[in-house]
Amino acid sequence: MVLKNKRVLVTGADGFIGSHLVERLVQEQARVIALAQYNSFNSWGWLEDLPCLQAVEVKAGDVRDPHFCLKAAKDVDVIVHLAALIPIPYSYAAPQSYLETNVGGTLNICQAALANGVEKLIHTSTSEVYGTAQYVPVDEKHPLRPQSPYSATKIGADAVAVSFYCSYGLPVVIARPFNTYGPRQSARAVIPTIITQIAAGRREVALGGLAATRDFTFVADTCEGLVAMARMEGGWGEVFHIGSNQEIEVGELFRKIAGMMHSAAEPVTDPARVRPAASEVLRLRCDNTKLRAATGFEPGVSLDEGLARTIRWFEQPENLGRYKESVYNI
Repeated sequence: MVLKNKRVLVTGADGFIGSHLVERLVQEQARVIALAQYNSFNSWGWLEDLPCLQAVEVKAGDVRDPHFCLKAAKDVDVIVHLAALIPIPYSYAAPQSYLETNVGGTLNICQAALANGVEKLIHTSTSEVYGTAQYVPVDEKHPLRPQSPYSATKIGADAVAVSFYCSYGLPVVIARPFNTYGPRQSARAVIPTIITQIAAGRREVALGGLAATRDFTFVADTCEGLVAMARMEGGWGEVFHIGSNQEIEVGELFRKIAGMMHSAAEPVTDPARVRPAASEVLRLRCDNTKLRAATGFEPGVSLDEGLARTIRWFEQPENLGRYKESVYNI
C-alpha cells in the first residue's frame, strides 16, 4: 500500500510512540488524523511540540466512547491503533481502567473500522503478553502468559482484533513491539528513569530489579516497523514482531547509560519499584524474522546510538524540566 495521500488515523497520537509515528507519516505524505485524549486543558500532549503539526488534523476524544470512534473513523483509509493504558505498576492499582481502555477501546476501534470500511487496521500489542520468555529469541508462536493486569488486557485486546478478522473479515494486522525507548518517553519507563535521575545530579539512582533482560528498540525503528506494516500487503489476522533481536540486563543498561553520561552514580533498589515476584517479566528477546521476511524491515539504530540520542534530548533543560525525577511515577 502506498501511504501518500491516504487518510491515516493514529489513536494515542499524543503519546510517546504515537507522536513520533505522526511525524513519520507526515514524511510519507499521508493525510494524518491524530487522535489525542480529550482533557479540559485542551492539551494535545507531545503533538504540541511537532514542527509538522500544521500538516496534521488533530481530534480530541476517547477510544472508550464507541460513538466517538465511529465518527473519528469516517472516510479513513488506515488506522494505527496505539491508544492504551501502559504503565504496569498502575495496572495493579487500577485494573478496571486498563480493561475499559485497552480491551473496550480496541473493541470500539474494530467496530468503527468495520463500519467505515477501513482498508487496514494496525493494532498495536506488546511483548509483555509473553511473560518471562520460555525460550529465546521469542517468535510469534511463543505461548502467552499474563503476568500483570496490563498484559492480560493487551492479550484480550489482541484477541478482539483477531476475532474481528476471523468473524467479519476485518483487514487487521497485529504489531507487537518489544521495549521501545527514545525522546518523549514516559518517566515510568526504565531508560528515562535512569537518565533523568543522573541528569538531576543524583549519586544514587532508585530502580527496581536489575537482573531482568529486555530487547530495546529505538522509537524511530519502531515507527519504521509500523510504516512497513502499513505498506505490507496481506498478513491479515497475524502477529508481527518489531524488535532488535538483542537483549541487555537492566543492571548492564544502567552502567552503559551512566558511562555515557560520565556519572559515578550507583543504582539502589527501591522496594516501591520492585514488582510482585510472579509478575516480573525476567527475560525478553525478540525474533523479528517474520516481519523482515514480509517487508524487508530491520532496525537501523544501535542501542548505543539510540541511547546517545535519547540522553541528548533529555539533557536539554526544556525537556528535563517536564519530568519529576524525584517522584516515583507508577
